[in-house]
Amino acid sequence: MQYRYFTRDKLKISLLGFGCMRFPILENDPGKIDEIPAKLMLERAIQEGVNYIDTAYPYHSGTSEAFVGTVLKNGLRDKVNLATKSPVWLMEKHEDFMKYLDEQLVNLETNYVDFYLLHALNKNSFEKILSLDVFKFIKEAKESGKIKYIGFSFHDELPVFKTIIDAYNWDFCQIQLNYMDRDYQAGLEGLEYAKARGIDVVVMEPLKGGKLSLPSDEVKKIFLKSDRNISASAWALKWVEAQDGVKVVLSGMSNMDHVLDNISTYSDSKALTEDELRLVDDVTQVYKKSFKVGCTACKYCLPCPSDVSIPTIFELYNNIFVYGTEDQSKDAYKRQQELKKDVSQCIECGACEQICPQHLEVISLLKDAHSHLI
Repeated sequence: MQYRYFTRDKLKISLLGFGCMRFPILENDPGKIDEIPAKLMLERAIQEGVNYIDTAYPYHSGTSEAFVGTVLKNGLRDKVNLATKSPVWLMEKHEDFMKYLDEQLVNLETNYVDFYLLHALNKNSFEKILSLDVFKFIKEAKESGKIKYIGFSFHDELPVFKTIIDAYNWDFCQIQLNYMDRDYQAGLEGLEYAKARGIDVVVMEPLKGGKLSLPSDEVKKIFLKSDRNISASAWALKWVEAQDGVKVVLSGMSNMDHVLDNISTYSDSKALTEDELRLVDDVTQVYKKSFKVGCTACKYCLPCPSDVSIPTIFELYNNIFVYGTEDQSKDAYKRQQELKKDVSQCIECGACEQICPQHLEVISLLKDAHSHLI
């Protein structure tokens, strides 16, 4: 297993982190972890040198922390660095920060968390927790020994990321990054921004929710131009590894094959060559040319006067043709229908088309998307 120095204290942390949000489940219920294979997966990863275990309050419908705590208490807790996240959306008053942390410590059957993150920060949630004096809580939690290092995970646009980075002396942060999402949310520019300020970066979604694990024949042919005989998942993971400033890469593993493939990938210290990185660039272009809508998710079209989730709908539409996710996209669209944010709500006012920087024919494209998503 490869290791990298993490935080200003230069902790020796495995490049591969185990993301505890996609364990095998029973009865298609995310709240029912299939505990026997999940336990074997976690134990095997630790045995093979993975020492960064990442969970969160809402994972597996609130059961992930307790499951992880049960597995780790049998002699494994001292062998790993445990990360979990504060459910900031539940905070109504300052005291709630410590209340939820204490609940999480009980769930995890531990006295402290090595890495504590403010979960899924965006502009609104950050402003909210600032108003609740979150930095006072962080000071108290550190001084009490309940957390060792503080960071945040991020889901918003790059300028918001920079604002949050500059607001506090963070120990680390967590961003979404993969070869398809180089300019999405914080992206590569955000990685550089954090690195320049001495803040180490954990990467989530290196496989874009598994989408980069299922290559088309055209993508397979490109990867075969290299002598490196590895899976499509491994190509994606090695690309993230190659980005300077990345210290931990989280993988949400769902079966033992995932565990073994990821361990093999990050036990191989041979970095991608410049030629191989260009192959990944070629693969990126293959995926991009399959896009049906050139939406960049800039969200200039929001809020829609009729509350249509325009960027989300275009993403679901694109995913069908780029990654072959027809069933998943249709299921996700049903959720938009339940929320009354689907295309049927559109009154064709044209406000979106007037403001779209890409000059998309949004109304017509929404109709196309709807016809493929229903």
